[in-house]
Amino acid sequence: MNKKTGYLLALLLFLAAPFVAYPVFLMKLLCFALFACAFNLLIGFTGLLSFGHAAFFGSAGYVTGHLLAVSGLPTALGIVLGVLASSLLGLLIGALAIRHQGIYFSMITLALAQMVYFAALRSPFTHGEDGLQGVPRGTLLGLDLSSDLTMYYLVLAIACGGFALIHRTVHSPFGQVLAAIKDNEARAVSLGYEVDRYKLLAFVLSAGLAGLAGATKTVVLGFETLTDVHWTMSGLVVLMTLVGGMGTMAGPVLGAFIVVALENKLGDVGGWLAERSGIAWLGTLGESVGMVTGLIFIVCVLLFRRGIVGEIASKLERGRKQAA
Repeated sequence: MNKKTGYLLALLLFLAAPFVAYPVFLMKLLCFALFACAFNLLIGFTGLLSFGHAAFFGSAGYVTGHLLAVSGLPTALGIVLGVLASSLLGLLIGALAIRHQGIYFSMITLALAQMVYFAALRSPFTHGEDGLQGVPRGTLLGLDLSSDLTMYYLVLAIACGGFALIHRTVHSPFGQVLAAIKDNEARAVSLGYEVDRYKLLAFVLSAGLAGLAGATKTVVLGFETLTDVHWTMSGLVVLMTLVGGMGTMAGPVLGAFIVVALENKLGDVGGWLAERSGIAWLGTLGESVGMVTGLIFIVCVLLFRRGIVGEIASKLERGRKQAA
């Protein structure tokens, strides 16, 4: 099965999904999948590890939520302005961070993201620890987005559009330059490429897409909290990408689905197991999401060094070579 067929089957599955599963949960999955794909564009295809991507995810959510709840702007315009805010923040942080490499780059992004977190904690328009509440979904092209089914298909269109943009970017001449920078930055410099400019463009694009995911999530759930700008959210998107498969197109999507599903459904699974087996402590699994997620991460690191999708792709490639 080629990639186009796989993408088509996945699209058909997502189109039918809201009729068999809770649409709001599915929308949350799609938003985090887009977030993970945006992060993967930076680490998987450019080789830049950012520990501060929560700043873009959360800042776009705050801007969109404030504009929709307080200013009463149309939903589409609120999301666009949220993405613009995250892109500008990405331009600022990226311009400061790309001057450094390796762990220094990562630490600078983390430090600047923490500044964004404290700004969100203290700023009046974010409502501090209370967060933004009552963000309306509004309407789009005459469609009432208060309907979960209508909102789901809008979120699916946004996620597919973001995924398509990432796919096109990676397979464009610009994406080939990013791959060259990741493989050997010194050689890319010797070939005459303005490496810092390419890295900054990739950083801004990744920040904008992360902001699109955050803004959409705020509209879906109707609120925005400090959790989305906290450093743990940056760690969570790293985990999603590594578990699914860094440097693959489908890996971050699978990783996001696994992590988000664990966070939301582990308690239900634990309760079911406790009821069936009679082992009471299984009912507390929902309180140990971090531990379970950490164990899964350890298993993936030990057994799936390229991530789940990366290992599957590697084995299929070896099989094709042996068959040839």
